Amino acid sequence: MTTRRDPEGRTTVYDVLGDAAEGLVPVGRLDLATSGLLLLTSDTGLANQLTDPQNQVPRVYVVTVRGKLTREDCDRLEEGVVDRGARLYADQVTLRKVSARESHLVVTLTEGKNREIRRLCEAVGHPVTRLKRVAFGSFTLGDLAPGEWREVSESEVRAALSVRSVRL
Repeated sequence: MTTRRDPEGRTTVYDVLGDAAEGLVPVGRLDLATSGLLLLTSDTGLANQLTDPQNQVPRVYVVTVRGKLTREDCDRLEEGVVDRGARLYADQVTLRKVSARESHLVVTLTEGKNREIRRLCEAVGHPVTRLKRVAFGSFTLGDLAPGEWREVSESEVRAALSVRSVRL
């Protein structure tokens, strides 16, 4: 969970990091049902720069949805939908695997609206069953396991501020 304290007593990212989390704020968030890469920083200016939609810092997700997603569905995700008065769209959608039961795709966003991928997929009739962020700017999850973390270098931060697309 990306919160300092959970009223229901669930483990948070700050519990996992312990003392190392002192003074850190999240760069974006992951909802309870989303796993993967989460950036934390003590520099709120940096966090704002990375999350400002005008900077178009890409976030890449590996997504599993129910049912057989078609290329037309992917085109619709890229063209956009209106949900609760907000226009939602994916910058790029790549189909990885399709079966009658489920489809696997890679989705790239640059805005990061609340539950955007879930809302997009629901709009085309394919609810998300698994969602994992694997990249944020030039930062990639790599082989870090759940609960593992590492510090990033200043050069990695500079690279993240200049990146405009990530290919996986």
